[in-house]
Amino acid sequence: MNDSLDPRINRLKLNKTDDPCKVEEGENWNVFEVFHQEKRGAHHEHVGCVHAPDAGLALVFAKEQFGRRKKCVNLWVVRSADILAFDVEDEDMFANNLEKTYRDASGFKVMEKINKFKAQAKPANDK
Repeated sequence: MNDSLDPRINRLKLNKTDDPCKVEEGENWNVFEVFHQEKRGAHHEHVGCVHAPDAGLALVFAKEQFGRRKKCVNLWVVRSADILAFDVEDEDMFANNLEKTYRDASGFKVMEKINKFKAQAKPANDK
């Protein structure tokens, strides 16, 4: 028997037979990622994770673990299983078009109009 002294962990008592075992509510704790905000308006930064049976208790554990060490005005907890990410094979989705001529103003011929406007404005200022 491998009983844990940690009260947060409730080990499953697996049957010696091949019968399916039932997991009771609260026996299987989730991993929650914790994000910390140091001051209002700042970005939330990932600071670690906690194990908890639900999101409410994860927030309490996160406050105890990460909210008292550094200055903290807000915490987010997100169940790790709910975080989605692209696979490495999908990296081509992030390929950028290196030619960004659409950002340049070279296609607009406004310099002539600006110079004409400046030329018209000079005599008015000279008076």
